[in-house]
Amino acid sequence: MVTIVDVARAAGVAPSTVSYVLSGKRSISPETTRLVEASIRELGYHPNAGARALASSKTSVLALVLPMRTDQNVAVVMEFVAAVAKTAREHDYDVLLLTKDEGPTALRRVVSSALADALIVMDVEAKDPRVPVLRSLQRPSVLIGAPDAASGITCVDLDFAAAGQECVAHLAELGHRSIALIGPAPAVYRRGTGFARRFLRGFRAAAGKHGVRAVNRPCSHSYDAAVRCVDELLAADPELTGLVIHNEAVLPAVLGDLRHRGIRVPEDMSVIALCPDSMAVQQPVSLTTIAIPAEEVGELAVEMVLRQLAGPTVPETRLLAPRLVRRESTAAI
Repeated sequence: MVTIVDVARAAGVAPSTVSYVLSGKRSISPETTRLVEASIRELGYHPNAGARALASSKTSVLALVLPMRTDQNVAVVMEFVAAVAKTAREHDYDVLLLTKDEGPTALRRVVSSALADALIVMDVEAKDPRVPVLRSLQRPSVLIGAPDAASGITCVDLDFAAAGQECVAHLAELGHRSIALIGPAPAVYRRGTGFARRFLRGFRAAAGKHGVRAVNRPCSHSYDAAVRCVDELLAADPELTGLVIHNEAVLPAVLGDLRHRGIRVPEDMSVIALCPDSMAVQQPVSLTTIAIPAEEVGELAVEMVLRQLAGPTVPETRLLAPRLVRRESTAAI
C-alpha cells in the first residue's frame, strides 16, 4: 500500500510537506505543490479517513446513519440515500453509510474515531434514544425525521401529520364518508417511528373534523398480509369507498386484490397513496398521491449539516408541506 512516505520520497520532499499540501494548513510553493500532486497521481496514493483526520482535523466525509430493518421499503429508503450521496458529492464530500441497528453506540463510534465530520440520522423514532446523545456529542448533525422532543437539534422531513390531513380532506371533498388507512407494518408502530405516528394522528384528526367514518390497520409486507388487511377493513365497514395507503411495499398487492374482488378504482373505491410519484404512475391505475420528497429532503439534510460545519447555527425543525397530485384513482362518490 502506498504511504505518505512513498509520496514524499518520489517528490523529493519531507512527509510533512506532503501532509501540508493535502491539508492546506501551510502555504507551499506552487512548484513543490505540483511535484507532490504529480507523485500522488503517479503512485495512486489515497489518504484514508483516519489519516485525513489526523492531518487536517477534517475528513470530508458525512456519516449517514440508517438502521436497515426488514419492515422498511428499501427502494424508497434508497431514494433518500441517493439524494444525500449526490448532494454531498456536489460539495466534495463522501458518505459513510452505517446500516447496523446500534442505536447511540454508532454515533459515539463515529465521533470517537473521527470517521466523519458530521452525522445525518434516519429512521427517527418519536422518543429516539439517539437524540440526547447527539446533543451531548456536540457534532454537526441533522435528523431526517422529527422526534417528539426536537429542541436543540436540527430536523428535516415531510409534514406527515399535514399529509394525513390532506388525504382525508381530498376524499371528503369528493363526497366520501367512509374511508380507511392501510399503514406501515406493525413493527413500525411498535417502535414508535415518528413518521407513521404523525401520519396516523393527522388522518384521525381530519376524519373527526370532516365528519368521516375512518378505520385503520397496519400491514406487513406480503401479499397475504395485504389481502387480510383489506378483508378486515371491509368487514369493519362494508360501506367503505375511500382508501389511503401509507405503505408503498403493499401498493401492488392491495390494488391487485381489489381487482380480484371486482372492486373498481376509482368507480367503487377511490385510492390515495403516500409514495414517490415514479411509483404512482407505474400502477395499473395512475394513483392520486402525496409524494414522498426524498430528493428534496436529502438535499436539505446535507445543506443544513454543511451550514453547521461552516459556523454556528440555530437548531431548526423544517417540515415540508405535502403536495397532493390528483390522478386517475380518486373520483367523486
